[in-house]
Amino acid sequence: MKVLLVGGGGREHALAWRILKSPLVDGLLVTHENPGFPLAARLVGGDLVAAAREHDVGLVVIGPEAPLAEGLSDALRAAGLKVFAPSKSAAQLESSKRFAKAFMDRHNIPTAAWSTHTSPETAHAAISGPCVVKADGLAAGKGVIVADTAKQAHEAVDSMFEGAFGDAGHRVLIEERLEGPELSVLAICDGVRAIPMLPCRDHKRRFDGDGGPNTGGMGAICPPSDATSELVQQVVADVLQPTVDGMAAEGMPFTGVLYAGVMLTPSGPKVLEFNVRFGDPECQPLMFMLDEDIVPVLLSAADGALEDRPLRWRDGAACCVVMVSGGYPGPISKGKTITGVPDPTEDAVVFFAGAVRTPDGVVSSGGRVLGVTAHGDSLSAAAKNAYGELSKIHFDSAAWRSDIGGTFS
Repeated sequence: MKVLLVGGGGREHALAWRILKSPLVDGLLVTHENPGFPLAARLVGGDLVAAAREHDVGLVVIGPEAPLAEGLSDALRAAGLKVFAPSKSAAQLESSKRFAKAFMDRHNIPTAAWSTHTSPETAHAAISGPCVVKADGLAAGKGVIVADTAKQAHEAVDSMFEGAFGDAGHRVLIEERLEGPELSVLAICDGVRAIPMLPCRDHKRRFDGDGGPNTGGMGAICPPSDATSELVQQVVADVLQPTVDGMAAEGMPFTGVLYAGVMLTPSGPKVLEFNVRFGDPECQPLMFMLDEDIVPVLLSAADGALEDRPLRWRDGAACCVVMVSGGYPGPISKGKTITGVPDPTEDAVVFFAGAVRTPDGVVSSGGRVLGVTAHGDSLSAAAKNAYGELSKIHFDSAAWRSDIGGTFS
């Protein structure tokens, strides 16, 4: 069977790595170049429906959020192709924070109090102290400002309405600021069932100790030591399954990955945001921890026929540390030659994100460049292994956090 993988970042490298372990797969088609994709992968572009038909693709897996919001999965399904991804209507859970919050209110899914605004005047009037300011649309994981003071919140509102996040900021949400540790619980869904994966924790802040601005993600661990199986089942019962049930009831059955970013508040888990695809970098440690063939799982979800059973996972833990270009998430320099990347092993793989292959070698091409991912018998062992692999890699201006999997994880 041939698989078409849409996307070309670190998440997609991890998915390709896991998909190609399946004996069911005899060919991989990709829409983007990535130095980590096998040289035998066929690059396709243009009309993806026509390309999938031409190459007799048995499954399409869509990684990034933008093509989901644009309705690519709908076009592929209309052509009779099997797709692991939500429809455009279901993808509104991520593409519109206003839609997601209103949906949660309708279905009694726990979340922060909120209001929505299309003018800076009403947004400013809603601010009375520390809060969270969110751009309504897709902003590559960066359209959320956690304001420690009312002054910071007012500045965030002005920045969004002045175009800091483009069209995503034409509508702004002001949310209650919740307190507690964050947790990411992702589930494979088939329109009826939500089968959870191992819990993860994504570290979005740029600097050690969770300081500095939010980023697309500086690293992720799986599973965190404070995420018990009972807690995961609570998130499934209170958040994930009610979301799948509610989407089906509203005529938008959800197929694909449903990602609930929750905060563990004193009154229980509350949803911070939904994503409708594998997180990046959460996908990297999840794929490392999975201990079964992923392709039958994705196929059965696409067919609406998931087995009602837990997925199988390796013992221990996994840690992904993201190497970024200096200056990220602000202006960066590209084209820096990357050297020393170790060969993949059963316990460590370097996933390529913002990097491209040139005649002179692999060079940096984005803010988040590499995701150094490793397994260990414990979280501390996994982190030690990841940082050990990272120490072998070099490119000018490379930067990273030194505490992923560390004291606050």
